[in-house]
Amino acid sequence: MYFCCMFQLDKTIVSEDILTKEFVCNLSACKGACCIDGDAGAPLEKEETKILEEIYPKVKPFLRKEGVDAIEKQGTWITSDFGELETPLIDHADCAYVIFDENNTALCAIEEAYNQGIIDWKKPVSCHLYPIRVKSYSEFAAVNYHKWEICDDACALGKELQVPVYKFVKQALIRKFGEDWYAELEKIAEKSITK
Repeated sequence: MYFCCMFQLDKTIVSEDILTKEFVCNLSACKGACCIDGDAGAPLEKEETKILEEIYPKVKPFLRKEGVDAIEKQGTWITSDFGELETPLIDHADCAYVIFDENNTALCAIEEAYNQGIIDWKKPVSCHLYPIRVKSYSEFAAVNYHKWEICDDACALGKELQVPVYKFVKQALIRKFGEDWYAELEKIAEKSITK
């Protein structure tokens, strides 16, 4: 089992992997597999459940029939057997909010509505942050890199383009933790490079 080094930044404990590993989504290769593989929906924060309820009528026209059916049966969000808040799934597979483009690449209906200016919320922050996963505890949040074999092509592209994880998800990290937090992260990254 592999354990990486961690460092503290404000009220977060951060894996050095987000500074040293490289990653750039390669949708042409993976076809958005992270939205259709796995055994759980996208993790949600409590306030995001209210947002999903509010925006659902505007997102619904973008959804596939199977997605609408799953949401109308299960709700715009669910609580897992482990007490985690998540997006519902279609038949224990695709996220209910997944749609497909003409190349059969999985896309997010929420993000599509956002891109068209219908709503002003991009998508759940956990999706925006991927491959970073954040686990909140009472005193701090753990910020980790999540390695998943379906993202091997993204790792290869990141390596080719020399883009570390934290730069790839810059906007998502700022959305989650703020500009000041990200600026401090950049300083730590620069120091680690010059070591």
